[in-house]
Amino acid sequence: MDPIIYDGGYALWRTTVLGVLGYASVVFLLRISGRRTLSKMNAFDLVVTVALGSVLATVMLSKDVTLLQGGLAFALLIGMQYLVTWLSVRTRWVRQVVTGEPALLFFRGDCLPAAMRKARVTTDEVRAAIRASGVSALSEVEAVVLETDGSFSVVKRASGSDGSSLEGVTQPGA
Repeated sequence: MDPIIYDGGYALWRTTVLGVLGYASVVFLLRISGRRTLSKMNAFDLVVTVALGSVLATVMLSKDVTLLQGGLAFALLIGMQYLVTWLSVRTRWVRQVVTGEPALLFFRGDCLPAAMRKARVTTDEVRAAIRASGVSALSEVEAVVLETDGSFSVVKRASGSDGSSLEGVTQPGA
């Protein structure tokens, strides 16, 4: 048989063993690193996730990379993510660099075109988010926020005011 298609059982066995051990290593390291590592993803989390997948594929398929090297790469990526998230909880500028800030797209009955353009969001997407939240009338909506993980939050108008969930969201003219 052509060696491009099949070069013997050793390569298949190696890929299987390294795939299982590499997968187990990633799961173990993710579990010990805490829930934050597995939370909703922002851009930073996505990069780490893609990098972990790339390392796992390299460990499984490259004869030049050992399982220990792959394990070290996993630990470094997860360790760096842990450090950056630890810093982002404690330092505002790190949090802003890593996750960005939520964007106010709709406020008290009006879409905010400049904010929507900057976020590359259409009026149809804002209306869809409002519908998905179960609100039928725009007058029932206080605000629509594009969160740092890319999801939309629809804030309904409140009858009383014990504080606002919009605290920390940049409002127009503020």
